[in-house]
Amino acid sequence: MTTKASHASPLAPEWLAVPEDLNALQAPLWAAGVDRTAEGEVAIDGITVSELKEQFGTPLFVMSETDFRVRARGFKDAFDAAFADICGGVDVYYAGKSFLCTAVAQWVAEEGLRLDTCSGGELAVAARAGIPGSKLSLHGNNKSDTEINRALDMKVGRIVVDSLDELQRIARIASGRGEAAKIMLRLTPGVHAHTHEFIATAHEDQKFGLSMAGDTTGEAGLSAAEEAVAAAVSAPGIELLGLHCHIGSQIFEPDGFALAAQKLLAFQAAMQGKYGIVMPELDLGGGYGIAYTPVDTPRPAAEIAEAMAAVVRATCAELGMEAPRISIEPGRAIVGSTTFTLYEVGTLKTVRVDSGNGQDGDGNVTYPRRYVSVDGGMSDNPRPVLYDADYSAVLASRGSVEEPQLSRVVGKHCESGDIVVRDVYLPADVAAGDLLAVPGTGAYCWALSSNYNYLARPGVVAVRDGAARLIVRGETEEDLLNRDMGVANV
Repeated sequence: MTTKASHASPLAPEWLAVPEDLNALQAPLWAAGVDRTAEGEVAIDGITVSELKEQFGTPLFVMSETDFRVRARGFKDAFDAAFADICGGVDVYYAGKSFLCTAVAQWVAEEGLRLDTCSGGELAVAARAGIPGSKLSLHGNNKSDTEINRALDMKVGRIVVDSLDELQRIARIASGRGEAAKIMLRLTPGVHAHTHEFIATAHEDQKFGLSMAGDTTGEAGLSAAEEAVAAAVSAPGIELLGLHCHIGSQIFEPDGFALAAQKLLAFQAAMQGKYGIVMPELDLGGGYGIAYTPVDTPRPAAEIAEAMAAVVRATCAELGMEAPRISIEPGRAIVGSTTFTLYEVGTLKTVRVDSGNGQDGDGNVTYPRRYVSVDGGMSDNPRPVLYDADYSAVLASRGSVEEPQLSRVVGKHCESGDIVVRDVYLPADVAAGDLLAVPGTGAYCWALSSNYNYLARPGVVAVRDGAARLIVRGETEEDLLNRDMGVANV
């Protein structure tokens, strides 16, 4: 009789356990409505992956509209309830950078959320979706004059200012139009977030925000944050709504959020007292983690809300200040787990790898690792390359009773780093033509996709009540060639 231990590979990372059942779909990783049929095929709302492939092709992003709406509304309801006695509720801004198209923007509005944008292009999507400017915010560390003017044209509810230079430019543009730009100041509170270096955004040595550390500008004794407050108070064309911070992404520990809230509330109280102003708003950002692997432990929205409310309530009481209106910006936590990517398997090969665990009489001890190539890769999910991000995968087109085999799911690009899932146990009988599903790809996969090696970007399908429809059409080779002016001019 075989055991889990007998299939464990010395090449696997410590966190990766051999699954009890290779056919099981572990709940935190998948959207509601994803299950296996009696025949063993993965289906969403009763639509099988083979039907999706037949209708839409692969690679394909498959999103549960129902799950998205439930998660969006869950954040709104949980935070409104937790903050009802503090500031009457919370303004929840969906972080459009995680995944945005007109359909998603409309779902966001219909579920009572607002929308956070980071560029003129994202503002254009919001406008096409019919989102009122008052329900929008505009981020970005390097907004162009065109983007600032567009935000003012759309009467965007707030522009999040990232630097002293930008504050001056917005003041100049807005006053020149005879208007007042509603702004928030993005601060870097110096809080360490337990996440990858490239997605930690509240430490000093990075491009975002105004430092709260003293003597960071030419003004003696003033931090960049305080100098910005002083400038905003006196600048024509500026209406200072409040402060903003974002400590990073894919964060599970609550300590960083609590410390950031305490530091910003204390700073806000001090600035209001010193400059005789009222800043009615405070944005505490997003960054709440989701499950990409079985060892990830995301917190429910209600738990996050209650923990943050307790900190804000206690800090405001200690400072003797009236609580500002709180806003947050979840993106990944809403859309990430709603979606899986569907791939078709192509070539397979097995290599022998030295585990580094010792030698026998014949030399180094080696162990097998199987490479499973699929028809997408880093062009539809660059996160493993950018952040060493881990993912999971299952054989989706059928069930299997074969033994687990340590596998590496790789793409078809001309890069050895083109890895979709670095380490996963898949059935030993995975073969060309099978379909694999990779969960948790709703955030920052399609949004970061590219045409590397002239691969067309995949489409996005939304599933609701047993029906599937394209919400983003997949590109064709003709789409790519139409941008090539050499061909267009022939």
